[in-house]
Parts: sequence; structure tokens; C-alpha cells
Amino acid sequence: MERKIVYLVNPVSGTSKKDGVKKLAESVTTAKGIPYEIMHTHANGDYDLLKEKILAEHITDVVIIGGDGTVNQVTKALHTLPVNFGIIPLGSGNGLALAAGIPSKTEQALDLIFTGKAAYTDAFMVNDEYSCMLSGMGFDAQVAYDFSTKGTRGLFTYVQQSIINYVKAHPYQYEIVLEDGFSFFSDAFFISIANSNQFGNNVTIAPQASLNDGLLDIVIVQKMNKARLPFAILRQIRGNNKLQQLVEDMSKKNILYFQTSALLIRNLKHAPLHIDGEPRPTADEFNVKVLRNCFRLIRPPEAGN
Repeated sequence: MERKIVYLVNPVSGTSKKDGVKKLAESVTTAKGIPYEIMHTHANGDYDLLKEKILAEHITDVVIIGGDGTVNQVTKALHTLPVNFGIIPLGSGNGLALAAGIPSKTEQALDLIFTGKAAYTDAFMVNDEYSCMLSGMGFDAQVAYDFSTKGTRGLFTYVQQSIINYVKAHPYQYEIVLEDGFSFFSDAFFISIANSNQFGNNVTIAPQASLNDGLLDIVIVQKMNKARLPFAILRQIRGNNKLQQLVEDMSKKNILYFQTSALLIRNLKHAPLHIDGEPRPTADEFNVKVLRNCFRLIRPPEAGN
């Protein structure tokens, strides 16, 4: 089947760099003799016209030039259609791209669009919110909110906001109800729900996370002496916390880490929420469930997760 590509460019993320990316995509795709079109993403998430275009013109690939928020928005709108998705990372964190093995350099990411292999990728729902990478509540959601209000994004700004919020951080109360009905309470600084292993910027929070295993990785950073908090998170990022019996961990571990395809989180103190790094309204409780094989993502052929 002849390939037909739509490049979707976020006109905001990546600033002036996006113009160079567009020119490179035009040059390379033209040289390969593949029909293509370059379009802008929509801040309101309305892709009805693009859906009609994909079906009418038999578009085979939608390549997203942007960051995690753009990937979330586009795959949410189009994942039910028979297209493959590609990513040319141009955001502040690029967590899903990094987790999928997509190169951060534009030339290499573009080359992968033509040499890679499309593989099914899971997503998940948090109530009515769609997430394709990592969502959570508590400390990191407050960081996401403060980060979103800054004029300049990037790793430095994210670290800066993390430090500011660390000083003010306090635990929130949750009740976690697992699939089998077992429930427990936790005072936690934050809870992360991961399909990818990435916070973004190569910061790995769920080392065992796979993009297509039908499981979500749940990381609960429980109340502890604040002086120990950075070291506990660092151990988790390095993958040194091995999953043990959950009941034992609740009393002995600062960080709980387990896998499940669904769970209910009762948000007893109304901790803030983020979805793929973007702040969202909080709620009394969060019903979380995996969306198995939600969309097809172009990845390196040798990618294992």
C-alpha cells in the first residue's frame, strides 16, 4: 500500500526550531517520492476535518512534530482510525518518544519514520481523561501546573519548579482499591500512573514499564522525612526498588511499586492532577484502566518495550 503522510506541527512547542524541522521533512519526504502534507495541530483538539481527510484520501501515517501534550491530543483524537503514528520530538520533555526509543535528534527521528516499524502501544484512562504516557496526582501534578504557567519551558525550568515545590511539599491522603477489591490507605507525596517509564528528559520513574504489556505501573511515594525524599526517589529512578509483597511494603517501604491493568484511587484531600504532564481538574476519585493496543507507534525495529 502506498504511504501517504500528514505531518502535524505544533505551532507553539519548539519555537523557531519547528521551521527547520518542516523544511527538512519536506525535503526528505519529497526525495523519497512519498505524498505528504504539512498541517498545524489544533489547540482545541478538534480534528474532525482531519479524520475525514484520513479516510477519504487513505492517509497511512500521521507524524506528530511536538511534545507529549501534542502526542496526547492527537492520538486521543485519531487512535480509532487505521493510521500509524510517528513522533519527531520537539517538546520540553518528550517522555513517550524517549520511552519508545525514538531519537531526540530531528534528523534521526525523521529517518525512523521511513525505517521504523509500527507497533501497538497501550494508553489508559483516568476517569474521562485520556493518557498515553504518564499521569499522576500530588507533588508532581503541582509541579506540572506551575511549569505550565512559565514562559520558558525545558529541563532547567522543570528542575527549578521541582525544587520550589519540594520545599512546600506535603503528603496527601488516598485510598487505593485494587482489582481484586483489596484496598489500603496511604499518605503520599505523589502517585504516578505510568505506561511509559519516563517523566521526560530521560528521568525514569517506572523502570519496568512497557508500552504494550497491558499493564500500568503504579508508583506511590509515601510520607517520609522530607530529607529522605530525594534519595528514595533516586533509588526508584535507578530501578533499585524490587517489587515485594504489597502488604509488607506498605509498612516498610517509602515507595510502593506494582503493576495492574486497573485500579480506583480515592482522592481524600483533593490532590492536584496532571495528565501526560498537563494540569487537569482534580476529582474525589480516579477510576484508572488500561486501553490495550490503543494505537500504532512507529518505533525502532529492535525496540523491546
